[in-house]
Amino acid sequence: MTAPALPQHRVALVGRLRSFGSATALQWAGPSGLHTMAYAALADRVDERRRALGETPRLVLLEAANDVESVVTLLAALAGGHPVIVTAPGESGLVEAYDPDVLARGPMLEARRPGSAHALHPDLALLLSTSGSTGSPKLVRLSASNLDCNAGQIADALELRADDVATTTLPLQYSYGLSVLLSHLSVGASVLLTDLSVVDTCFWDAFTAAGGTTLAGVPYTFDLLDAVGFASMPLPRLRLLTQAGGRMDPADVRRWAELGEDRGFELAVMYGQTEATARMATLPTHLAASHPSSIGFAVRGGHLRIEPVDGAAPGVGELIYEGGNVMMGYAQSPADLVRGAQTEDLRTGDLARVDADGLVEIVGRLSRFAKVCGLRIDLDRVEGDLAADGHTAYVMDGDDRLLVALVHASQPQISAVQRQVSERYAVPRASVVVGPVDEIPRTGSGKVDRPGLASQVRLRAPDGHASAAEGPARVSVWGTKSGVQVEEVRRLYADLLDRPDATDEDSFVSLRGDSLSYVEMSVRLEGLLGTLPTSWHVRSVADLAALHGASPATSARHRRIPSWLRGRVLETSVVLRALAIALIVLTHAGVLEVRGGAHVLLAVAGYAFARFQLSDAERSDRVAHILESITRIALPSAVWIGVIVVIDERFSWWNAALLTSVGGGAGHIQWRYWFVEALVHLLAGLAVLLCVPAIDRLERARPFAFPLGLALAGLVFRFGLVGVGSHHENGRPAMVLWLFALGWAMARADRTWQRVLLTAYVAVAVPGFFGTPSRELVIAAGLLTLLWVRSICVPAFLVPVLVPLASASLFIYLVQFEVMGRAGYSLLGAVVSVATGWIAWRGASPIIEPCARWIGATVSGRLRAPAPSAPAESGRGLS
Repeated sequence: MTAPALPQHRVALVGRLRSFGSATALQWAGPSGLHTMAYAALADRVDERRRALGETPRLVLLEAANDVESVVTLLAALAGGHPVIVTAPGESGLVEAYDPDVLARGPMLEARRPGSAHALHPDLALLLSTSGSTGSPKLVRLSASNLDCNAGQIADALELRADDVATTTLPLQYSYGLSVLLSHLSVGASVLLTDLSVVDTCFWDAFTAAGGTTLAGVPYTFDLLDAVGFASMPLPRLRLLTQAGGRMDPADVRRWAELGEDRGFELAVMYGQTEATARMATLPTHLAASHPSSIGFAVRGGHLRIEPVDGAAPGVGELIYEGGNVMMGYAQSPADLVRGAQTEDLRTGDLARVDADGLVEIVGRLSRFAKVCGLRIDLDRVEGDLAADGHTAYVMDGDDRLLVALVHASQPQISAVQRQVSERYAVPRASVVVGPVDEIPRTGSGKVDRPGLASQVRLRAPDGHASAAEGPARVSVWGTKSGVQVEEVRRLYADLLDRPDATDEDSFVSLRGDSLSYVEMSVRLEGLLGTLPTSWHVRSVADLAALHGASPATSARHRRIPSWLRGRVLETSVVLRALAIALIVLTHAGVLEVRGGAHVLLAVAGYAFARFQLSDAERSDRVAHILESITRIALPSAVWIGVIVVIDERFSWWNAALLTSVGGGAGHIQWRYWFVEALVHLLAGLAVLLCVPAIDRLERARPFAFPLGLALAGLVFRFGLVGVGSHHENGRPAMVLWLFALGWAMARADRTWQRVLLTAYVAVAVPGFFGTPSRELVIAAGLLTLLWVRSICVPAFLVPVLVPLASASLFIYLVQFEVMGRAGYSLLGAVVSVATGWIAWRGASPIIEPCARWIGATVSGRLRAPAPSAPAESGRGLS
């Protein structure tokens, strides 16, 4: 089928899509893995949507997300000669200001009229906000030739290739993010579409699976990359990092360039503005380490010059840019959409100089704009908005943060203004520093002394605002890290783990947290700091505090959702633990008949074992940590079962000693607590194994192969090659070793091939385990969910239900039979059992925790102590 002829005034790169044929254009992650779309298929989709938009040019407003439908609509509008306003979802202000003819959201096109209500210039292709996602009616008018020109300039400057794979680390309504898409499509490269943050493990899973080669970021993105341990990530195809969207500290530029030399990728520092379509200059990658404060040279076909400015230092002036990517001009209202090109030279508003090597360096700003996390914010507009809200405020640029001086402000007003500015301008709250001032400093001419006012804000901002604004891993003007956040996180650790000795350098694992305390800690931390990285449990208190504000700002649409309906992200292991214990109790109560939850919990226990007990600490600490976990399980279990032995003659002291499998319990009821016994035996066996130095070293050297080997060894018992006993066979420790080891291996599986291998293992090991297909289906579903789904978004109102269930799961398991025996095997009995278990957990924890820590400290000390025959001066122990 021949595609319809394209209009004369359109973006040429869109017309070339079909020429790349079967090459992969777009990729995106879905529930079943990575999906792809070839260029030919993308061209078909674009043609189809272009026809839906019609032949008459119309003004389109696209509420863009980083997804396929948004890309298709954008390209269709550009191909069909329809000027398109690209904005974030929920920006109703631009709809009111510009009255678009078509509203586009996802795959939907809402035609508000058959033709157009506007006179549109034939060259006009794209309209972007000058201030990121602020909703300002002032838009940049870009032509089709602007887009084609800059896409080619960027592809040339970065030497983009057809085998490159980029990812959408930035939103499409941001000129930098849009240029990543268009520049890669212009050369037949591939783009991975995702809205995930770089702090999300799923982002890196998708990036690796897609074969990512280029990664773009603003300075704040690089702070987040530091926070998630980017330096040690295995990214075999990564060849290029690009940085723009604001000035990055020269020391950081040099550090990232040197890291690239070690890891095999390059760093390209770029400079741009929306008014120049995207980027105007780039620093050659080989000069990044030697000239880290420079923006380099103008892109191909562009020219930079410096125009003298009164009062500036010698050689310093305003940076002016000329080139085919310079905008047509601004639009303040629909009446401006008919105007042609009105701009030849772009006055950047930046002060710059040229160094001895001919490289351009930015040294300051002329204009009243600030760049915060890559967004260009109009400071006068912020002041005007605050004045309209009844505040007397002055706003200054604080080098990647906003400094707000609030006159005669109370503490509630300070907090309210910080939240208001953060939400309105879509910047992290930690990037807004609000300080109270009593008098406004003035210059000799009577003007507001803004530098002096900025200094006052930095010095007088209340604790928790100024320090937080320094962002991840930065040092504040006081020379300390973000004090209040650090103290709040440390205090949370001290309270929940009963560790008043916790320091800023401690982590959840180093403080001997385990799966029982993990659930509540993760939820409380998420409430304090925002979305947590998967590796939070091994990060120090100070590092977690530095992540404050790392989560993207909440969209206007999201804020309209009632708080109790908003999604909360919980780790899959937490959700599985809660669901499993609920199904176990409801099944035993006769309310449901869904079996298999306990065996899923064994895999979850193995998963938690790998994450919490197998830290990088020395061997003595590892073994001590395992014994602490055994104590937290065995002590309350032995006490509870011991009481039952006294009152119920059907039980024996073998049960209380958790040695039913040794004492040969014959009655079915004596195996009631098989799960606890199996878990304790498995943990004890592993503690003994890891006492052996060679085994400890092997596990550290082969963190995935070691548990996989145990899981394979467990199949010897699973398939009956070695007998384990006839009664309650599937609950004996040896028989369920394969499940525990499988969960352990799942926690270590960070590559797609490893997860595929474990999926095959599940397919072999689960069928026939019970001979009951429904039960085996439950187990397989739980295992595969734990393997492939790292986190689950649940409605906020379910969190207060899931968290207590998961946290108290051991105690609920212990008390359920006795409670339901008295309250009745019914839904009411199940609810009473859960409540009783939760109360028991809360009451017993203050007693159990000191016992567990004493045992851990004693064992650790003994393992560290030198052998009696060793010379006293050697100081060597078993570790």
